[in-house]
Parts: sequence; C-alpha cells; structure tokens
Amino acid sequence: MLNRLSLVKVWLPLIVLAKALSINFPASAQIIQTNPQQIIRTNPQTQDSLQERIRQQLEQQNQQTQERMNETWLRQNFQQPQLLQQQQIIQQQDFTRQRQEMLRQQQLRLQQEETRLQQQDFSQQQQLRMQQQQLRQDQQIRQRQQFRLQEQIRQQQLRQQNNL
Repeated sequence: MLNRLSLVKVWLPLIVLAKALSINFPASAQIIQTNPQQIIRTNPQTQDSLQERIRQQLEQQNQQTQERMNETWLRQNFQQPQLLQQQQIIQQQDFTRQRQEMLRQQQLRLQQEETRLQQQDFSQQQQLRMQQQQLRQDQQIRQRQQFRLQEQIRQQQLRQQNNL
C-alpha cells in the first residue's frame, strides 16, 4: 500500500508536467494512446512521415510473414518425402510385428495341439495298459479256477478209484 502511494506521488507530477508541456507546445506534440491506431497528430508533415513509417512497417511485416510462409512450405515439402518414408517404415514395422505375433500365436496353437495329442496318446496308452493288466488278472483268475477245477476232478477221480 505504501509502495503504491509512493509510486503515485512520484508519477503524478511527471504526468501533470507532460500534459502541461503538450498543451504549451501543440505544434510538435503528439499523444500516443494505449491503442496505437488512435494517434493524435497536429502537424501534417509529421502525419505523412508517420503514415510512411506505418506503411513501411506493414510492408516489412508482410514480407516477414511471406518469408515465414515460404520457409514453412519449403520445410513441409522437403520433409514430406522423409515423413512418407518414415510412415512407410512404421507401417512395415507394424506389419512385421503383427505377422510375428500371428506366427507366435500359430506356434502356440500348434504346441497346444501337440500337447493335447500327446495327452490323448498317453491316456490311450494308459487305458491300454489297464486293459492288458485286467486281461492278465482275468487270465490268472481263469487259470487258477481251471487249476482248482482240474484238482477237484483229479481228487474225485482218485476217490472214485479208491472206492472201487
């Protein structure tokens, strides 16, 4: 607050002095407002030179703008083939990645199918072993039964012979 007050105290006399000087010397004075297009001119020669300066500045700005546009156009046209080439490289890389991914997935499916077939084969072999084991057990049981039967027959024949 004190800084603002001291600034006002310093600048106020300067502003009043500037106003007084511009009123006392109207022939060469010009007041530039905040808007540069609102320039108060009192001398026709100053007005012509000011218009000439404005015209030169506009011309210079137009020339700079044109140069920037030309640079931009040249940059784009020289970079365009490079950009196209880069885009093609990126597309090729994407295609290669997609192809590699597709091949990887195919390989994975093949491995899965191979694993499935191996499991199926293992299951069949295991089932076959179990059947063979069952057959052997059945055969052993039949052999024992047959042996018992034969033994019983022999025993009976022996009894019959002993009874005779």
